Amino acid sequence: MSQPSIPKGTRDFSPAEMAKRNYIFDTVREVYELYGFRQIETPAMENLSTLTGKYGEEGDKLLFKILNSGDYLKDIAGEELLEKNSNRLAAKLSEKGLRYDLTVPFARYVVMHRNEITFPFRRYQIQPVWRADRPQKGRYREFFQCDADIVGSDSLINEVELIQIADEVFSRLGIRVGIKLNNRKILSGIAEIIGEPDKITDITVAMDKLDKIGTEKVNEELASKGISRKAIDQLQPLILLQGSNEEKLDTLKTTLKDSETGTKGIEELGFILDKLKIAGIRSELELDLTLARGLNYYTGAIIEVKALDVQIGSITGGGRYDNLTGIFGMAGVSGVGISFGADRIFDVLNQLDLYPENSSRNTRVLFVNFGEKEEAYILPVIAGMRRANISTEIYPEPAKMKKQMAYADFNKIPYVAIVGENEMNGNKITLKNMATGEQNLLSFNDCVSTITSMSD
Repeated sequence: MSQPSIPKGTRDFSPAEMAKRNYIFDTVREVYELYGFRQIETPAMENLSTLTGKYGEEGDKLLFKILNSGDYLKDIAGEELLEKNSNRLAAKLSEKGLRYDLTVPFARYVVMHRNEITFPFRRYQIQPVWRADRPQKGRYREFFQCDADIVGSDSLINEVELIQIADEVFSRLGIRVGIKLNNRKILSGIAEIIGEPDKITDITVAMDKLDKIGTEKVNEELASKGISRKAIDQLQPLILLQGSNEEKLDTLKTTLKDSETGTKGIEELGFILDKLKIAGIRSELELDLTLARGLNYYTGAIIEVKALDVQIGSITGGGRYDNLTGIFGMAGVSGVGISFGADRIFDVLNQLDLYPENSSRNTRVLFVNFGEKEEAYILPVIAGMRRANISTEIYPEPAKMKKQMAYADFNKIPYVAIVGENEMNGNKITLKNMATGEQNLLSFNDCVSTITSMSD
């Protein structure tokens, strides 16, 4: 029999790894709730009609499609199979797909539940998403996103708060990050002034790859999309714009003065930067004109966060998407959101060894099992330990002491409780510290105090 395996781009997680991942989820969840966001969940699969056309041509190629249940070939003519037109066949064979992100399903949720929610609506969502991408370091086919979105408000204070949230989360996790900021309106203004307003999507998709493929390859991609040499030359000083955020804005004000859309984007960025100066954040914040994120639905601010001490892609991103719910028949609802890439954050924390010692949430105490009489005595004691919020186990059957101690050692359980004839007669517990080897005969209350004091 062949060895079982899992699909490329997916991972199993051990109990120790899950404890670390939950540390990330809990940190993000606490900050979201600190800022007044409330949690929802949506299905893992959506109708393909919900997903397609929302992520651009490249995004649509990365959707995982689910075969229709039952005899999915019954309505397919033999000639269609012989044509081997995969796109046409997929449209007939698959009505559903795995969600690509959490933002589009959230927009669908808002439209479906519009009569049950009050605007502005602040939600967060922590669930897995799937992309048929080529697996590589820091890029998986199944991964978790931790999203927060605000819909029903045009205020740029929302963008300010989302950047503060990113700053707070990474400060709590101990990761040094750089936060990059741009505005889709500025990118549209640039496309206007170089004479290629209809090529905004091609320009932003190419610019978004600058860090990965370099300036020369970006220029080659722009040329392949039919953008003129003159326009590409005009784009270069803007792509490579240097200086402080204020200096960059001043340059843009001059360069885009004839673009109403570009000027509006500059004003929006100026507002966000000014408010963040007042509010204060700890992370480095940079205006980066190459930041585009390649997604069709961003219409205003674009946010991206990168770790400074690890070579990995962005670990958080987001932006404003004014017209997203309009795709589902609900026009005029503005939205802005941010998403933490939990899997990449997990990798960063592992590489930098930044997990706190108490993040594992292991069992705190293991009760040794000597037999039926001892079980009858210690089961109520264990119940009392758990009522005191101490994670407690009993070894499931009587076994040699060496085996039970080895179990505690392997699972990094810090205390072992031993209750034999003498302990039962004296209504005591022998508590062994597995790190020091020290043993003490203690009352139940003293046991609880000792274990909880070491957990704090």
